[in-house]
Amino acid sequence: MEMFHVKPRWLFLKVITCDDGTIGWGEPVVEGRAQTVEAAVKEIARYLIGQDPRDIEKHWQTIYRGSFYR
Repeated sequence: MEMFHVKPRWLFLKVITCDDGTIGWGEPVVEGRAQTVEAAVKEIARYLIGQDPRDIEKHWQTIYRGSFYR
């Protein structure tokens, strides 16, 4: 996982998603809060790394239900 800050306030995320080297790109965003979003991505990554990337609903539910404000 790599994150790229692009001025003035964007964040892009590069993820190698599988053992075969498949790469995914994303734009995690809360307008103007790139450092905050980067911290959240790093925290969530601890759960996601090593998981089956095809089990999207399971991951969404785990992350959503385990969030601080729920």
